[in-house]
Amino acid sequence: MRPVYWMSVLLLLFITTTSAQQRSTDTARVQTITDKVAGMQKFPGYFPFYWDAKAGKVWLEIDKWNSEFLYAESLPAGIGSNDIGLDRGQLGNSFIVRFDRVGPKVLLVAPNYEFRALTNNVDELLAVKDAFAESTLWGFDVAAEESNRVLVDATSFYLRDVHQVTNTLQRGQQGTYRLDPSRCAFYLPNTKNFPLNTEVETTLTFTGEPTGQFVRQVVPAPEAITVRERHSFVQLPPAGYKPRVFDPRASFQGIAYMDFATPIEEPVTKRYIERHCLAKKDPSAAVSEAVEPIVYYVDRGAPEPVRSALVEGARWWNQGFEAIGYKDAFRVEVMPPDVDPMDVRYNVIQWVHRSTRGWSYGNSLTDPRTGEIIQGRVSLGSLRDRQDFLIA
Repeated sequence: MRPVYWMSVLLLLFITTTSAQQRSTDTARVQTITDKVAGMQKFPGYFPFYWDAKAGKVWLEIDKWNSEFLYAESLPAGIGSNDIGLDRGQLGNSFIVRFDRVGPKVLLVAPNYEFRALTNNVDELLAVKDAFAESTLWGFDVAAEESNRVLVDATSFYLRDVHQVTNTLQRGQQGTYRLDPSRCAFYLPNTKNFPLNTEVETTLTFTGEPTGQFVRQVVPAPEAITVRERHSFVQLPPAGYKPRVFDPRASFQGIAYMDFATPIEEPVTKRYIERHCLAKKDPSAAVSEAVEPIVYYVDRGAPEPVRSALVEGARWWNQGFEAIGYKDAFRVEVMPPDVDPMDVRYNVIQWVHRSTRGWSYGNSLTDPRTGEIIQGRVSLGSLRDRQDFLIA
């Protein structure tokens, strides 16, 4: 009996140990992306993502590591008050960013391009990099992976007030509002993916006690304000663009940064203008077509005859390009029906309605490294034409 007893004990220990090892292996095994996204709608493109309709979540697939791209946020649908200043089509902040993976975490990091060392000396580069802080904009947990690709739950990243609507309302003394998660969702009609940019749009609702008159003038129930915000991941322009030095005598906006590798006799702060990339097909010709013309699209929401007048008026800019030897380098067209005005691949002239007359202004999404304009955006207040009509 004794040998049988000990054999039973050893067999039990073997089975228990094997089962524990199997459970440990199963726990350590990370789920594949293919298994995780089964049944979800895939949006292939620059950064592939998946829509989980049952859970109301967006899962982001990341396959570009330590590779910089542009992250921009904007406000496709605003509040409609000039005094509040949250207009339809408003561009927000933009950052050059990269994805870094550290074990089970993925970090979205914005390097500091305000302070640089334009040199090949590795030690000088590191000295500047370590002297000034970077910004880690978000952290994700790896939920699944295959090869060099990982999948993360990006729902919380997208369903947040990245445009800082609450801060704008509070600064304008319109009330203290908070994001209400129960009234927020992805806006799927404008959530799209393209080869060079990924666009995710959300519907956000802010609740609070209104204290200002401007909110009451434009919102049906001022205790609940619903807008739409957008997140854009954009591939940076290719090399070859030549920055142009900023001259205060010219009416250009610009970028500025400190270059700590600058020779002692030169200014350490560098300034360059913001401009579109434009080059002649034939650099030796007195007059030449552009390699890639600048095209602006007029908002289809502008009524006739205003829309045609906007196209005609904006085309006058082409005379300036003709004067410097370009043929048909600046074009203006009515926006085609299939073009999304918030798609960063298109320059737009947007027709913006407000409850009262307000400013018209220009803005741009710009490569912070060089000043190259990636997307130009002109916002025209729709009530100004009525004032001009009365004056005329």
